[in-house]
Amino acid sequence: MTDMTPEKTAALNERHRARMERKKAIIDAKIASADKEIGIVIVNTGNGKGKSSSAFGMVARALGHGMKVGVVQFIKGALSTGEETFLRRFPDEVSFHAMGEGYTWETQNRERDIAKAEEAWALARQFLSDPAIGMVVLDELNIALKYKYLDVHTVIADLLDRPVMQHVVITGRGAPPELIAVADTVTEMNVVKHAFKSGIGAQAGTEW
Repeated sequence: MTDMTPEKTAALNERHRARMERKKAIIDAKIASADKEIGIVIVNTGNGKGKSSSAFGMVARALGHGMKVGVVQFIKGALSTGEETFLRRFPDEVSFHAMGEGYTWETQNRERDIAKAEEAWALARQFLSDPAIGMVVLDELNIALKYKYLDVHTVIADLLDRPVMQHVVITGRGAPPELIAVADTVTEMNVVKHAFKSGIGAQAGTEW
């Protein structure tokens, strides 16, 4: 940009202003038409990193707005995580439950995994029936659905029967199409590059 004359710079700035003015009008119109106030179902899926990280970022937002939050972790539970340790500092605002016994390749016991998933869903159903809970995080629920530890139609029925203003965030690889169909927002995390492929192990603060 070193060859830009003052005249060219002024012209570029004016084109940018005009483009942003048009964009603002379009965005403002969309915002004005999005006038519904309702709880939403968010699904974070895909093979990339960031599904649970995003969910717990939304927990921080919810707490900032004075909401109470219920967290149920499926599959996870064998090891304590940073988010669990941190959120347990707020027992009046966050009810945190790690209900699994470890990754499926570690447990190697489908019957016990099913029993733990059913136990976790019973607790999740309590949160989903409580209008005092503004946000429910169902971490790694997609894995439990993928392996058919839980019936997807039962899960969806409970989600649809929740309090009208309650938000639900669901994470895990392999979200079933039935869940994607009823969700309001679905994000698929894709891998571009991951440190593990370079022989770097899971690090405190970034992976757990």
